[in-house]
Amino acid sequence: MSQNKNSSIKAKLKDYIEHYTNDPQFKLKFIIMCVGVFFMGFFLSFLIKVDLGTDPCTFMNVTISKRLGILFGTWQLFLNFVLFIPVIIKALNLIGPGTIANMVFIGYIADFFGYVWSKTIPEYYFTKWPYRGIIFAAALILFVIAASFYMNADMGVAPYDAIPIIISENIFKNVPFKYIRISFDGTAVIIGLLLGGRLEIATILMVFLLGPTITAVGKFLGKKVFAFN
Repeated sequence: MSQNKNSSIKAKLKDYIEHYTNDPQFKLKFIIMCVGVFFMGFFLSFLIKVDLGTDPCTFMNVTISKRLGILFGTWQLFLNFVLFIPVIIKALNLIGPGTIANMVFIGYIADFFGYVWSKTIPEYYFTKWPYRGIIFAAALILFVIAASFYMNADMGVAPYDAIPIIISENIFKNVPFKYIRISFDGTAVIIGLLLGGRLEIATILMVFLLGPTITAVGKFLGKKVFAFN
Protein backbone atom coordinates (compact mmCIF):
# COMPACT_ATOMS: atom_id res chain seq x y z
CA MET A 1 0.00 0.00 0.00
CA SER A 2 2.80 2.37 0.99
CA GLN A 3 4.74 1.46 -2.16
CA ASN A 4 1.74 2.26 -4.37
CA LYS A 5 1.30 5.61 -2.61
CA ASN A 6 4.98 6.47 -3.14
CA SER A 7 4.71 5.51 -6.79
CA SER A 8 1.65 7.76 -7.16
CA ILE A 9 3.49 10.69 -5.56
CA LYS A 10 6.52 10.15 -7.82
CA ALA A 11 4.27 10.03 -10.88
CA LYS A 12 2.59 13.30 -9.87
CA LEU A 13 5.95 14.97 -9.30
CA LYS A 14 7.19 13.74 -12.67
CA ASP A 15 4.12 15.11 -14.44
CA TYR A 16 4.47 18.38 -12.53
CA ILE A 17 8.11 18.85 -13.56
CA GLU A 18 7.48 17.87 -17.17
CA HIS A 19 4.62 20.38 -17.38
CA TYR A 20 7.19 23.16 -17.14
CA THR A 21 10.40 21.64 -18.54
CA ASN A 22 8.67 20.47 -21.75
CA ASP A 23 6.94 23.77 -22.39
CA PRO A 24 8.71 25.50 -25.33
CA GLN A 25 7.39 28.86 -24.11
CA PHE A 26 8.62 28.41 -20.55
CA LYS A 27 11.20 31.24 -20.70
CA LEU A 28 8.71 33.73 -22.15
CA LYS A 29 6.05 32.79 -19.60
CA PHE A 30 8.59 32.99 -16.78
CA ILE A 31 9.63 36.50 -17.82
CA ILE A 32 6.00 37.61 -18.08
CA MET A 33 5.29 36.14 -14.65
CA CYS A 34 8.27 37.99 -13.14
CA VAL A 35 7.14 41.27 -14.71
CA GLY A 36 3.64 40.72 -13.34
CA VAL A 37 4.83 39.93 -9.81
CA PHE A 38 7.17 42.91 -9.70
CA PHE A 39 4.55 45.40 -10.82
CA MET A 40 1.88 43.89 -8.59
CA GLY A 41 4.11 44.71 -5.62
CA PHE A 42 5.06 48.08 -7.12
CA PHE A 43 1.50 49.31 -7.64
CA LEU A 44 0.30 47.69 -4.43
CA SER A 45 2.68 50.04 -2.59
CA PHE A 46 0.68 53.00 -3.95
CA LEU A 47 -2.67 51.42 -3.03
CA ILE A 48 -1.48 50.86 0.53
CA LYS A 49 -0.14 54.42 0.79
CA VAL A 50 -3.32 56.17 -0.41
CA ASP A 51 -5.39 53.93 1.89
CA LEU A 52 -8.60 53.96 -0.12
CA GLY A 53 -8.93 50.20 -0.22
CA THR A 54 -7.03 47.18 -1.50
CA ASP A 55 -7.89 43.64 -2.42
CA PRO A 56 -9.32 41.62 0.51
CA CYS A 57 -6.16 39.58 1.06
CA THR A 58 -3.98 42.69 1.30
CA PHE A 59 -6.54 44.42 3.53
CA MET A 60 -6.38 41.51 5.99
CA ASN A 61 -2.60 41.12 5.82
CA VAL A 62 -1.83 44.84 6.20
CA THR A 63 -4.12 44.98 9.23
CA ILE A 64 -2.53 41.93 10.86
CA SER A 65 1.03 43.09 10.13
CA LYS A 66 0.30 46.44 11.78
CA ARG A 67 -1.17 44.72 14.83
CA LEU A 68 1.91 42.52 15.12
CA GLY A 69 4.33 45.36 14.41
CA ILE A 70 6.09 43.54 11.58
CA LEU A 71 6.58 44.14 7.87
CA PHE A 72 3.63 43.46 5.60
CA GLY A 73 5.89 41.25 3.48
CA THR A 74 6.98 39.18 6.49
CA TRP A 75 3.43 38.43 7.60
CA GLN A 76 2.29 37.73 4.05
CA LEU A 77 5.15 35.27 3.58
CA PHE A 78 4.27 33.49 6.84
CA LEU A 79 0.57 33.22 5.96
CA ASN A 80 1.34 32.01 2.45
CA PHE A 81 3.67 29.37 3.88
CA VAL A 82 0.86 28.08 6.13
CA LEU A 83 -1.62 28.03 3.22
CA PHE A 84 1.02 26.40 1.02
CA ILE A 85 0.83 23.15 3.02
CA PRO A 86 -2.74 22.13 2.02
CA VAL A 87 -2.01 23.21 -1.55
CA ILE A 88 0.92 20.78 -1.72
CA ILE A 89 -1.28 18.00 -0.34
CA LYS A 90 -4.42 18.63 -2.38
CA ALA A 91 -3.50 20.60 -5.51
CA LEU A 92 0.11 20.16 -6.57
CA ASN A 93 -0.91 21.07 -10.11
CA LEU A 94 -1.64 24.64 -8.98
CA ILE A 95 1.94 25.18 -7.79
CA GLY A 96 4.57 26.67 -10.08
CA PRO A 97 7.41 29.20 -10.15
CA GLY A 98 4.81 31.95 -9.94
CA THR A 99 3.49 30.50 -6.67
CA ILE A 100 6.88 30.94 -4.98
CA ALA A 101 7.44 34.37 -6.54
CA ASN A 102 4.06 35.56 -5.32
CA MET A 103 4.61 34.16 -1.82
CA VAL A 104 8.05 35.63 -1.31
CA PHE A 105 8.33 38.85 -3.29
CA ILE A 106 5.09 40.82 -3.67
CA GLY A 107 4.83 41.82 -0.01
CA TYR A 108 8.47 42.83 0.27
CA ILE A 109 8.37 44.75 -3.02
CA ALA A 110 5.37 46.70 -1.70
CA ASP A 111 7.21 47.34 1.59
CA PHE A 112 10.36 48.51 -0.21
CA PHE A 113 8.61 50.95 -2.53
CA GLY A 114 6.34 52.15 0.28
CA TYR A 115 9.53 53.12 2.13
CA VAL A 116 10.91 54.79 -1.02
CA TRP A 117 7.73 56.84 -1.50
CA SER A 118 7.82 57.94 2.14
CA LYS A 119 11.28 59.40 1.54
CA THR A 120 10.78 60.87 -1.93
CA ILE A 121 7.11 61.85 -2.47
CA PRO A 122 5.44 64.53 -0.31
CA GLU A 123 2.84 62.96 1.97
CA TYR A 124 0.03 65.25 0.79
CA TYR A 125 -0.02 63.45 -2.56
CA PHE A 126 -1.34 60.40 -0.69
CA THR A 127 -3.71 62.23 1.67
CA LYS A 128 -5.15 65.21 -0.25
CA TRP A 129 -7.70 65.26 -3.04
CA PRO A 130 -7.58 65.11 -6.05
CA TYR A 131 -4.04 63.64 -5.90
CA ARG A 132 -5.17 60.78 -3.69
CA GLY A 133 -7.98 59.76 -6.03
CA ILE A 134 -5.82 60.00 -9.15
CA ILE A 135 -3.05 57.87 -7.64
CA PHE A 136 -5.59 55.32 -6.43
CA ALA A 137 -7.36 54.99 -9.79
CA ALA A 138 -4.10 54.73 -11.77
CA ALA A 139 -2.52 52.27 -9.34
CA LEU A 140 -5.64 50.07 -9.25
CA ILE A 141 -5.90 49.85 -13.04
CA LEU A 142 -2.20 49.07 -13.41
CA PHE A 143 -2.31 46.57 -10.55
CA VAL A 144 -5.10 44.69 -12.33
CA ILE A 145 -3.08 44.62 -15.56
CA ALA A 146 0.02 43.38 -13.70
CA ALA A 147 -2.07 40.69 -11.98
CA SER A 148 -3.39 39.64 -15.39
CA PHE A 149 0.19 39.27 -16.65
CA TYR A 150 0.98 37.07 -13.66
CA MET A 151 -2.13 34.90 -13.99
CA ASN A 152 -2.01 34.61 -17.78
CA ALA A 153 1.57 33.31 -17.68
CA ASP A 154 0.29 29.99 -16.27
CA MET A 155 3.17 29.67 -13.81
CA GLY A 156 1.10 28.60 -10.81
CA VAL A 157 -1.17 30.52 -8.46
CA ALA A 158 -0.67 32.04 -5.02
CA PRO A 159 -1.65 29.84 -2.04
CA TYR A 160 -4.39 32.33 -1.10
CA ASP A 161 -5.90 31.92 -4.58
CA ALA A 162 -5.48 28.14 -4.54
CA ILE A 163 -7.44 27.55 -1.32
CA PRO A 164 -10.87 28.53 -2.80
CA ILE A 165 -10.16 26.19 -5.72
CA ILE A 166 -9.42 23.35 -3.32
CA ILE A 167 -12.59 24.12 -1.34
CA SER A 168 -14.61 24.15 -4.55
CA GLU A 169 -13.19 20.87 -5.86
CA ASN A 170 -13.23 18.93 -2.58
CA ILE A 171 -15.98 20.31 -0.32
CA PHE A 172 -18.62 22.44 -2.07
CA LYS A 173 -18.56 20.73 -5.44
CA ASN A 174 -22.06 21.83 -6.44
CA VAL A 175 -21.62 25.49 -5.53
CA PRO A 176 -20.49 27.83 -8.34
CA PHE A 177 -16.86 28.80 -7.82
CA LYS A 178 -17.54 32.54 -7.95
CA TYR A 179 -19.66 32.29 -4.80
CA ILE A 180 -16.97 30.34 -2.99
CA ARG A 181 -14.37 32.94 -3.98
CA ILE A 182 -16.59 35.83 -2.90
CA SER A 183 -17.22 34.11 0.44
CA PHE A 184 -13.51 33.44 0.89
CA ASP A 185 -12.61 37.07 0.17
CA GLY A 186 -15.45 38.21 2.41
CA THR A 187 -14.02 36.14 5.25
CA ALA A 188 -10.64 37.85 4.79
CA VAL A 189 -12.37 41.25 5.02
CA ILE A 190 -14.21 40.22 8.21
CA ILE A 191 -10.94 39.07 9.80
CA GLY A 192 -9.36 42.40 8.90
CA LEU A 193 -12.30 44.28 10.44
CA LEU A 194 -12.24 42.23 13.64
CA LEU A 195 -8.56 43.05 14.05
CA GLY A 196 -9.12 46.78 13.71
CA GLY A 197 -8.83 47.44 9.99
CA ARG A 198 -10.73 50.37 8.51
CA LEU A 199 -12.94 49.25 5.66
CA GLU A 200 -13.06 51.42 2.55
CA ILE A 201 -15.65 51.16 -0.21
CA ALA A 202 -12.98 50.10 -2.70
CA THR A 203 -12.26 46.94 -0.68
CA ILE A 204 -15.96 46.01 -0.69
CA LEU A 205 -16.12 46.52 -4.45
CA MET A 206 -13.01 44.41 -4.96
CA VAL A 207 -14.63 41.46 -3.18
CA PHE A 208 -17.16 41.30 -6.03
CA LEU A 209 -15.34 42.86 -8.98
CA LEU A 210 -11.58 42.29 -8.79
CA GLY A 211 -11.61 38.60 -9.72
CA PRO A 212 -13.91 38.96 -12.76
CA THR A 213 -12.03 42.07 -13.90
CA ILE A 214 -8.63 40.35 -13.73
CA THR A 215 -10.09 37.36 -15.59
CA ALA A 216 -11.54 39.58 -18.34
CA VAL A 217 -8.29 41.53 -18.79
CA GLY A 218 -6.34 38.28 -18.75
CA LYS A 219 -8.47 36.80 -21.54
CA PHE A 220 -7.96 39.93 -23.64
CA LEU A 221 -4.19 39.87 -23.10
CA GLY A 222 -4.11 36.16 -23.81
CA LYS A 223 -5.77 36.63 -27.18
CA LYS A 224 -4.34 39.96 -28.29
CA VAL A 225 -0.92 40.17 -26.63
CA PHE A 226 0.57 36.85 -25.54
CA ALA A 227 -1.18 34.33 -27.80
CA PHE A 228 0.37 31.34 -25.99
CA ASN A 229 -0.03 27.98 -27.64
